[in-house]
Amino acid sequence: ANKRILDSVAERLGLPPDRVVSNLAEYGNTSAGSIPLALDEAVRDKRIKQGDVVAMAGFGAGLTWAASIVRWG
Repeated sequence: ANKRILDSVAERLGLPPDRVVSNLAEYGNTSAGSIPLALDEAVRDKRIKQGDVVAMAGFGAGLTWAASIVRWG
């Protein structure tokens, strides 16, 4: 995802930067793959554990967007 979008979503949710999973430095903007890649990386690194509440937001071409909040596991 785009860093401005990540920062904006985190700010609106009141999340500190260390709670936001970002892999832009490693992969760049992977578009539709951003959320699955970030989830996989965060689970493998134990940043997301069973029972955690995870917020996800995706933005696409034009004005398309979606968001969800799930309890992991």
